[in-house]
Amino acid sequence: MRVGAPASSVSTSGVTPMEIISSASEMQLHAEQARMQGKRIGLVPTMGYLHEGHLSLIALAKKSCETVVTSIFVNPTQFGPGEDFDRYPRDIERDKALCAAAGTTMLFTPEAKEIFPDGYATYISVDGLSTVLEGKFRPTHFRGVTTVVAKLLHLTKPHKAFFGQKDAQQCIIVRKMVRDLCFDTEIRVAPIVREKDGLAMSSRNVYLSPEERSDALILSASLRQAEQMAKGGQRRAADIISAIKKLIEEKRTAAIDYVAVVNAETLAPLEMIEQGIPSLIALAVRFGSTRLIDNTIITVE
Repeated sequence: MRVGAPASSVSTSGVTPMEIISSASEMQLHAEQARMQGKRIGLVPTMGYLHEGHLSLIALAKKSCETVVTSIFVNPTQFGPGEDFDRYPRDIERDKALCAAAGTTMLFTPEAKEIFPDGYATYISVDGLSTVLEGKFRPTHFRGVTTVVAKLLHLTKPHKAFFGQKDAQQCIIVRKMVRDLCFDTEIRVAPIVREKDGLAMSSRNVYLSPEERSDALILSASLRQAEQMAKGGQRRAADIISAIKKLIEEKRTAAIDYVAVVNAETLAPLEMIEQGIPSLIALAVRFGSTRLIDNTIITVE
């Protein structure tokens, strides 16, 4: 028996109507029909509470795909005990309007029971890559991410799927999963979208108090300093990490989870930044009760 409501539609003035689909089987049917019509499908997976970063992915998808599917699903399996699943910001009506205005063709908004029905027991893990950096602090996080992304790829049948560079480790892991499991989907990664003052856009930024919001600017500032150090000839990862930590520790509300310099493909920790090989500088810092991540990729020529 199929669970979920049939597709509905919403539009704004001058904008092509957007279909809203909540049923997994309906989503598969619509995606299959689009493929049979020769339309290229682009998927933008989100957890909602959309910001300019998400909208930039929808805009990017529109450039190469006739059908743009945006999914909104706050995935319970990627939240660990004590994390912010229950209070994660949600505003579905606002998100619907933003998606329609941005050019989403199909908005997929499943309930949890559509993705994880009673008795669900199948998960996907990417060994190695999922146990470092974020995986060290959130042991079950990437198992939840890869499982739900795999299901979304299966349901929406996209030719391309679009992710943001802010979640750099997630992008690397999803690419590995897609390659290993032979999904016929190209993974596209778009640059980080930042506020005017440099803070990486995140749905969790709304949690920050004024002082925490001000202190959080040190994330992008410390990454800029790291880039300058590398361009200036500093190659020792330990020295770059030390400089970043020193800056962040000056902020009263900040508590560092990690600062790391790793290979941008394998996530292997680096002692030295090597010429011509992309290096990922990644960090996770708590400001009060809000945990933020940020990163930059540098290639020294």
